Amino acid sequence: MLRYLTAQELAQHPRLERTMFEDRATQFATRLGWDVTVEDGQERDAYDAMNPLYVIWQAPDGSHGGSMRVMPTTAPCMVNDHFAHLTGGPIMSPLIWESTRFCLSPRLGAKAGAVSAAIMLGGCEIGMNYGLRHAVGVFDGRMVRIYRALGWAPEIVGETGTGRERIAVGLWEFDAATRYRLADRAGVSPALSELWFRRALDMAAAPGLAKAG
Repeated sequence: MLRYLTAQELAQHPRLERTMFEDRATQFATRLGWDVTVEDGQERDAYDAMNPLYVIWQAPDGSHGGSMRVMPTTAPCMVNDHFAHLTGGPIMSPLIWESTRFCLSPRLGAKAGAVSAAIMLGGCEIGMNYGLRHAVGVFDGRMVRIYRALGWAPEIVGETGTGRERIAVGLWEFDAATRYRLADRAGVSPALSELWFRRALDMAAAPGLAKAG
């Protein structure tokens, strides 16, 4: 099932929290070889200390299946702090939120595609329900093929490098058709997806996040 938890809320679910940061270490440090900080087998950065919102696919045993991190661009965020040179300057708007640290558990096996779609569906739920226009994210350029396969490819607004070194910044536009397409790929009914979202968040006041308007 999809969970929507701020960092403060995630701390109340120790198994889910631990396995998410362990899976991030496995994906970003071990498999991709990124220059990230790993302590006690877990990968965290400065933005995890800013009470971001996490979209998490929770496995039946309560462990992490996949996740991404969501933050407003009106606050400090990765794309503006480290990649503004790729976008011609900071992207700052209450209608654009950043999505980073897209991560899948290595335990998923054949379920990886459906869980990937479910995580992106969660991002789409946030955008649609908060009245946002776009998500912005920094990603390994090879992910473009995966995003296309899932039915929600970004508009690339800046990139650098080639091959395995290619890094891109993209914008995803929120719309109802995308939401239904992702739900179908995730094997989740739109009604159930909406129920998960509404149970998880008080849309009037998500802790640490300002509602767009």
